[in-house]
Amino acid sequence: MESCIFCKIVNGTIPSYTVYEDDQVLAFLDITQVTKGHTLIIPKQHVEDVFSLSDELASTIFRQVPAIANKLNATFHPIGLNIINNNKEPLQSVFHYHIHLIPRYENDGFTLSFHSTSPSQEELKSTLDEILNEQVLT
Repeated sequence: MESCIFCKIVNGTIPSYTVYEDDQVLAFLDITQVTKGHTLIIPKQHVEDVFSLSDELASTIFRQVPAIANKLNATFHPIGLNIINNNKEPLQSVFHYHIHLIPRYENDGFTLSFHSTSPSQEELKSTLDEILNEQVLT
């Protein structure tokens, strides 16, 4: 896709700091560096979001996540690592599927905020029933 910044990185129009590359996957340092080593993993093929991924491409991308995470771990020795993927507006800022690997360090200032609830057993059962009864074409 001509206007996609990640497609431009894949085709070399925009330079990147490549951490890993094969024929289908590219991993590079995020230019915003939430924390040191913050890396993005993308398919080279333009796919907008997780809802558009084929099972095969998802498997290909996710197969590389542990290896890249282990490389970051061995290099920077973080106390942990967040794996984040945002989909659709307003969460997704670049509409080319990508996974963030964000190494975590003591007092790094990065926070994930969740608003949680404590649903009743009946509400959980109802939610499960809704999911199980949904027919999705594959």
